[in-house]
Amino acid sequence: MRDNASILPLDVEGLRFEAGGKTLLDGVSFSLPKGGVTAVIGPNGAGKSLTLRICHKLIMPSAGRVRWAAEPGRKRHAMVFQRPVMLRRSVIANLRHALVAYGTPDPATRAQTALARFGLLALAERPARLLSGGEQQRLAIARAWALEPELMFLDEPSSQLDPGATRQIEEIIRGLAAEGMTILMTTHDLGQARRLSQRVLFLNKGRLVEDAETTRFFAEPSSSEARAFLAGDLLW
Repeated sequence: MRDNASILPLDVEGLRFEAGGKTLLDGVSFSLPKGGVTAVIGPNGAGKSLTLRICHKLIMPSAGRVRWAAEPGRKRHAMVFQRPVMLRRSVIANLRHALVAYGTPDPATRAQTALARFGLLALAERPARLLSGGEQQRLAIARAWALEPELMFLDEPSSQLDPGATRQIEEIIRGLAAEGMTILMTTHDLGQARRLSQRVLFLNKGRLVEDAETTRFFAEPSSSEARAFLAGDLLW
């Protein structure tokens, strides 16, 4: 982590997003403090991934704002997508490309460090697009981590993976959080949200319905929508 001022807390204020005559986010507000894992859950189409993309500045909201404690530089927050994009290059070349693009000093050494940190050294010269799904996701996380972000956005980080690869990704997320990284992640896996997060943001139909400590949310959801969702009823 860098020694300059923290970009957190991140304050999301009244986010609204409209497209095609539909309101996809409607007045979403929350504050994300430094540290820990926050899980964003809800049914398909609830606005989970859209919220992360707006926070990461990939999409501009129709209304509302995303306010940081300090103006983030290009590398202070990073995002890993559900289906990570791999360049037609080797594993280590994918890392070096990102590091060079962001002006990281000594990208070769940093790339080697990232490979070692995420157990990818033996795959360094393999074409990235020939990796398994779990290996590609580890590479995507390594590529984001190598930029030394303070906050990492993870969009369904294990939705395409088998149980063994999912367990590896969850161990990585726990390790990142233990090292002090702040993580905001979407997941459809309620067990994963229970295992990894300390806080849950529950979205439905573009609205933030509940913002609660994880144990309390699963034990005593305060809204009928959350109770129906946890019971497996379709809400959309």
